[in-house]
Amino acid sequence: MRSSPLEPAHEAAGATFTDFAGYRMPVRYSSDLAEHHAVRQAAGVFDLSHMAEVGVVGPDAVPFLDHALAGSFGAMPVGRAKYSLLLAEDGGILDDLVVYRTGEDVFLVVANAANRSVAVSALQDRSAGYDVEVSDDSDTTALVAIQGPAAAGTLDALVVADRLQPETPLDELRYYRVLHALFDGAEVLVARTGYTGEDGFEIYSGTEVASSIWDALLETGADRGVVPAGLAARDTLRLEAGMPLYGHELSTDVRPAQAGLGRVVATSGSFVGDAGVQPAPDARVLVGLVTEGRRAPRAGYDVVLDGTVVGTVTSGALSPTLGHPVAMAFVDPSALATVADGGQVLHIDVRGTAVPSTVTSFPFYRRTPRG
Repeated sequence: MRSSPLEPAHEAAGATFTDFAGYRMPVRYSSDLAEHHAVRQAAGVFDLSHMAEVGVVGPDAVPFLDHALAGSFGAMPVGRAKYSLLLAEDGGILDDLVVYRTGEDVFLVVANAANRSVAVSALQDRSAGYDVEVSDDSDTTALVAIQGPAAAGTLDALVVADRLQPETPLDELRYYRVLHALFDGAEVLVARTGYTGEDGFEIYSGTEVASSIWDALLETGADRGVVPAGLAARDTLRLEAGMPLYGHELSTDVRPAQAGLGRVVATSGSFVGDAGVQPAPDARVLVGLVTEGRRAPRAGYDVVLDGTVVGTVTSGALSPTLGHPVAMAFVDPSALATVADGGQVLHIDVRGTAVPSTVTSFPFYRRTPRG
């Protein structure tokens, strides 16, 4: 099992660990609810060093990515980030990714930890014939994220203290942007993306400075209510934000449009998987479901209409922020015929009880618009 470079800090903080994608990662420090609420009300600091970082460098970086991924990168300015998909030949989803353009011919592709070998192998194989170098930089890269309303103020304080030195003013870093910076003299990347539905930042660094970054965020943010947060809180936060998780909402059996990701796919040019990217007309589609009471749907539960199974829950939980259960599910399009009339009511089989559930759009929770 792999270890994060921050494992000693997690142990010192009393973390409970779990095996996640082959890594020993903190699932919680205090309680799932406390950490979830801290992110919504102040900020949480997450160790994401298990994620896979793939470097793409060379004169053919843009045409290579246009070929290898289901997006278009030629018009993407330096300093921008883009959500994209890595597809199989038949159009199924191998992984969902975030791509950062950090130089004219320099990109950073961030893949899910569980799909590291798949993503690296696919990208390296697809680089044949292109003047580009594809490198797996995961083992030498650490990733620390701070998410929540207090995130920007915490980073601003580090800038004032001269520990964080961004190449451009931090307040000019908008959503889905990235910039170069120094942290205590070490080169880092600061991105403004995230997976919680809150404003937040990610700091990519070498493993040798990860502990200093982690400690600085927690110490500087302590008076603002900033706390360490584990994978359990991250999962309920992303669910409230309506963000898909690979292995639940995304898989090789799912086409992008089924999961509401048709907008991510390039509409011109050719790329691996383009021939099979369109789902069958009767393919199930991803929807949000809201239920009353306290009985939370879980992945694998049946979705029922008039006694017939019409779908399957992929993720579900009692929303800590909203106070009622929410779920994501793939449902037959024929069962959604009246959704435009004010919300189709389906039922979820929760351990033998048919629980009424209203179809809704994503996200379940929405914060104040970002700057």
